[in-house]
Amino acid sequence: MTLLSNYWSRWLATDEQAQLIFNTIIAVTAVLSILTFLIKKLNNRNPPLPPGPRGLPLIGNLLSLDPELHTYFAGLSQSHGPIYTLNLGNKLGVVITSPELAKQVLKVHDTTFANRDVPVAGKEASYGGSDIVWNPYGPEWRMLRKVCVREMLSSATLDSVYALRRRELRQTIAHLHGKAGVGVDVGEQMFLTVLNVITSMLWGGTVEGEERAGLGAEFKQVVGEMTELLGAPNLSDFFPALERLDLQGIQKKMKGLAKRFDGIFETMIDRRLKMSGGDGSKDFLQILLQMKDGSRDGDTTPFTINHVKALLMDMVVGGTDTTSNSVEFALAEMMNKPHILKKVQQELESVVGKDKIVEESDINKLPYLYLVMKETLRLHPVLPLLVPHCPSATSVVAGYTIPKGARIFVNVWAIHRDPSAWEDPLEFLPERFSDGKWDYSGNDFKYFPFGSGRRICAGVAMAERMFMYSLASLLHSFDWSVPAGHKLDLEEKFGIVLKKKLPLIAIPTPRLSHPSLYE
Repeated sequence: MTLLSNYWSRWLATDEQAQLIFNTIIAVTAVLSILTFLIKKLNNRNPPLPPGPRGLPLIGNLLSLDPELHTYFAGLSQSHGPIYTLNLGNKLGVVITSPELAKQVLKVHDTTFANRDVPVAGKEASYGGSDIVWNPYGPEWRMLRKVCVREMLSSATLDSVYALRRRELRQTIAHLHGKAGVGVDVGEQMFLTVLNVITSMLWGGTVEGEERAGLGAEFKQVVGEMTELLGAPNLSDFFPALERLDLQGIQKKMKGLAKRFDGIFETMIDRRLKMSGGDGSKDFLQILLQMKDGSRDGDTTPFTINHVKALLMDMVVGGTDTTSNSVEFALAEMMNKPHILKKVQQELESVVGKDKIVEESDINKLPYLYLVMKETLRLHPVLPLLVPHCPSATSVVAGYTIPKGARIFVNVWAIHRDPSAWEDPLEFLPERFSDGKWDYSGNDFKYFPFGSGRRICAGVAMAERMFMYSLASLLHSFDWSVPAGHKLDLEEKFGIVLKKKLPLIAIPTPRLSHPSLYE
């Protein structure tokens, strides 16, 4: 029961509750399990399922899951091969751990595997799946994707809101200057920075002053809780018949968090609609409201207020932890290898100098920093298992049957550390990308940190700008050191978004020529 306590006890209040839950599971699922067994026996014309570890009756492999799923799945691939199954209650999980098989799922059979197995918490957080992350592949999803890529996250739109990004980042640099010589939590500072950048791009000048600071603090709390619930093991996901019982209370908790977000969104939308004309505003909310019920190049799929809110939710929840964690990992890796950090700073001095501040327009002139970003995302991919896919029809991959409705985990973390694909895969070596071979297009399945195929991340361009501009500003403005008594640690903590297990505490020391450059 050790692994049970590690993986599950946090979400189960008492041993009695755990016993009641599992008794309920057995009662509800016994008949379903027998029927499933009989169907599998009768359907012997299909190729076999992928191999996998033996599980217990009814609950399968649930009790053997390790909290660090990315490393646990990588370990299982050593004994069961690059494709294997896990019985997760009434759900069949299929784990992919090789570039060749990732290509089969994400490119060759892309359309079939383009759906999602939406968790209960995900439905509550996305207005019933009205967002781009959880929406099933089809006309509505294509419409939302088009809105994101062509309208919200196009190069022209991102250029138009640069002043908002710059304002927030300069405020962070000024704050860190005030903390010179004192250890700061880098991840927390970057989270607040990215959060303020994103909310500024969402609704611009709608919120100012103390209200803006308070809103940022509220968002930080809610985003953290929401991300944690999205990654929590939920019996309702593994045994759908139990969903209405919500035995762990995860659905109720997520519904409460989503309601808080909805209240904020309603307020922002109401204010934006009341602003005089609003035509001069250049923020994402204005773009979305202009598109709602308006002409969209002949697209007849309805674009509703729930779609507006769901896309706002995607931006806030999906864009904060991801970028801030990557910047934190990058700085930690460079502090662990000071010669790399020094090389980036020398590049910045050559391009920008010490007598002015770095601008976003400078990042295209920083090729070595770009290599650092690529290597950070190789060693520490934002979504270590991507967002699980779900086949819309039964398929055959590598000679194995993959049933319709299975949950497909692509272990990009393990693929990025595969010694057959990478030399010295555990070392942080930005120079490995100097040949320009690797990019974020998802076409090479040895390196695809943002996913691949139809479901590739829609926010790659914004993530790239935010990472490069944020890290360039931190390294150009300050030298960084570890406080006395602190140890630089690079250990990871698994979640739907990969994090550092221990926060990076580092001391900023100003390095620019004049204090006015920090104002």
